[in-house]
Amino acid sequence: MQERRFIVQAIMIAIGLIYVIRLFFLQVLDSSYKIEAEINAIEKVVDYPYRGLIYDRHGDLLVFNTPVFDITIVTKEFKLADTALFCTRFGTTPADFKKLMSDIKNPAKNIGYSRNKPQTLFKQLSLEDFAHVQDYMQDYPGLYTQARTVRSYTYASAANALGYIGEIGPKALKAQESSYYKQGDYIGQSGLELYYEKELRGRRGVKYIMKDVHGVLKGKYRGGAYDTISAPGENLISTFDIQLQQYGEKLLQNKIGCVVAIEPQTGEILAFVSSPSYDPNLLTGRKYSANYHELEKDPYKPLFNRPLMAMYPPGSIFKLAQAAVALQEGAITDKTRFPCDKSLVNCHQHPSPQDLRGAIQWSCNPYFYMVFKKMISRDLVQNKFKDTEINYDEWRRNMLTMGFGQKMLVDLPSSKSGNIPSNAYYDKIYGDLHWKFSTIYSLSIGQGEINVVPIQMANLAALIANRGWYITPHFIKSIGKDGHVLEEYKKKHVSSVEPKYFDPIIDGMAQVVLGGTAYWLQVKDIEICGKTGTAENPHGDDHSVYIAFAPKQSPKIAIAVYVENAGFGAMTAAPIAHLMIEKYLKDTITKAPLEKMILEKNLLHKVKIKP
Repeated sequence: MQERRFIVQAIMIAIGLIYVIRLFFLQVLDSSYKIEAEINAIEKVVDYPYRGLIYDRHGDLLVFNTPVFDITIVTKEFKLADTALFCTRFGTTPADFKKLMSDIKNPAKNIGYSRNKPQTLFKQLSLEDFAHVQDYMQDYPGLYTQARTVRSYTYASAANALGYIGEIGPKALKAQESSYYKQGDYIGQSGLELYYEKELRGRRGVKYIMKDVHGVLKGKYRGGAYDTISAPGENLISTFDIQLQQYGEKLLQNKIGCVVAIEPQTGEILAFVSSPSYDPNLLTGRKYSANYHELEKDPYKPLFNRPLMAMYPPGSIFKLAQAAVALQEGAITDKTRFPCDKSLVNCHQHPSPQDLRGAIQWSCNPYFYMVFKKMISRDLVQNKFKDTEINYDEWRRNMLTMGFGQKMLVDLPSSKSGNIPSNAYYDKIYGDLHWKFSTIYSLSIGQGEINVVPIQMANLAALIANRGWYITPHFIKSIGKDGHVLEEYKKKHVSSVEPKYFDPIIDGMAQVVLGGTAYWLQVKDIEICGKTGTAENPHGDDHSVYIAFAPKQSPKIAIAVYVENAGFGAMTAAPIAHLMIEKYLKDTITKAPLEKMILEKNLLHKVKIKP
């Protein structure tokens, strides 16, 4: 019994010692709890970093930062005697001010609201606007200033690629993997601003400022020992040639369509025009919401990124891909001739019969009808439907290696994949083994169920220029001081078509300009290889399509132009492409009448606006 009492006493003494040691550690050795208590009497000020700048390939500044000021409010400290006077001074109305305060105090709209912490009252005041109210701040306890920056744009160009930033929404705030972003923070919403958000945003800092019980600032907390310094975001060198970009936008004024120009050897995007577009400066500053709403209502959809998201029938430019696959599969040779038999499919007048080069030169529909038929109906098995299925699978496999039917992993969000229909697609429509060449012959000339996005068209031109390979098109040439680039934009993608089979195709494209469907668009001292296309449009006038590269030897630019409701490819898309090629390679324009014709062409009235 005596021993048990000693054991109990020993346990109690041990527990007491543990508590004493722990209290000594917390109160004497460890200051973290003391600091936490003290922090309740200080103001935490976020030091927002400068967002990284964006330049074009020649060093021209495209995107920079402009200082603005947020006015924040600590509702517990805020005192207001005359609401009308306050609203007059700060450029608001009593009704709007009441709504602002209601939204601030509403936890459903303002996640993490606390009456003891600063909440944003007025956002993004310019230097001029802030100067008007700065002297009034001292009259209102609980009002503070938070310095920030907004994006500004040197040129009113490339908005659909550069993108914009905006305040992070509740869904994105909850969905973030880390806790980096807080309510009221700004984040890339589209374009390069979104894709390279982590590189551009930098690292924020924090300053702790002491206040007394009356809210008067007393200096840095502990001499700034717990402050952290912000680090600016990394600068981006883009692949844009801003002069070429501006020229492309000028040529596409009053037209719906797009242009994508690529440097074939690197995959670097030189120009990326979506028309109609908008001035990126509209989506900055205090008028962001109002301007966005107006752009969203615009029936011509300037926010829609056509080069990446518009899916079109490619029309006759797809004949180049057909020719490459047919040569690879041995269905034809470059000497194979077919007559221009209009009973098979309609065509325009031209010399007949033609070999492959001539068929490309004159864009002969019956020729490519026969080319596709020879690939799809090869009598490998007795059952015609099964034979079609086997050969179609092989044809489609080849097409996928050329970048069709899948998303191009360009460094922008929201790219579409287009459509190279699968066997399963046709089985679903017609039933298994219930379709054959006569069902799908329209694919031969780039119509039917085939859809491509314009960046895939430009990539096809680059692939042909490179004789069978491409690097994924991309917008950023280098990131940060060390100038690195993402690894996926260094890798060559090699198609299933051998290099030798592109020679006759390139010869045919050269003949298109020298004496074919685009003969009148020759540019002195530049050998351009091109292909016109006229894509059928069941909803109105046909679309004008053109792809090209130049020069023929050692190509420096590959380009695709797609203009809706503009008719023959040679009449609108091809002139735009040739003007841009000359502008890029010679920095001059020798065909002033042609330029004038394109600039004066207004096609918006031909576009049927969906209600």
